[in-house]
Amino acid sequence: MDEKLKALADYFAAALPGAVTSSEIRHGELACRIEPGALLRVLGFLRDDRRCRFTVLCDICGVDYPDRARRFDVVYNLLSMSLNQRIRLKLETDEETPVASAVGLFSCAGWWEREAWDLFGIYFNDNPDLRRILTDYGFEGHPLRKDFPLTGYVELKYDEDQKRVVYEPVKLKQEFRSFDFLSPWEGMDKILPGDEKASAPDEVPPAGAPGTAP
Repeated sequence: MDEKLKALADYFAAALPGAVTSSEIRHGELACRIEPGALLRVLGFLRDDRRCRFTVLCDICGVDYPDRARRFDVVYNLLSMSLNQRIRLKLETDEETPVASAVGLFSCAGWWEREAWDLFGIYFNDNPDLRRILTDYGFEGHPLRKDFPLTGYVELKYDEDQKRVVYEPVKLKQEFRSFDFLSPWEGMDKILPGDEKASAPDEVPPAGAPGTAP
């Protein structure tokens, strides 16, 4: 299988010089990183070429790397049913630079692009209906960005006086805890295998010592 995928990667890169910047095969899957400006040319080739025939766009999603200058990866997963092969395309963009919409090549791309816009704030140029799809129209921010607060900015409630749903700033009942996620068993009196935070338990005090149960 890897030999077939490598042959596909070589053929793909040779047919579109300059469009593919790198490719790798991992866990039996081919992933290619492409130049953002070549996206529509690449998608059209993969869909129409007789040796590719990737006619099904399964998904478009975003990935956030906030420490990078171009913080977002936009990922396209395609399927060739006739050849029983898959390919994953990745390109980089930022908060200001739009990505070309794939709706003209795959009509289903409209839904995926709306989701990526809603959750990450990735803008798709020429999408005919780029609006929120999973959050409410009045939602503030993009909730799958790594710098989006866990609590969000606002909360919803039904107002009995106004007889409608209203937004209010988030009000926490207590100070928000900080979690380090290293040990769910912190505080136990024994060490568990793989618990990198654990230290040797204190010596058990003799019966009748202060603070011990009778």
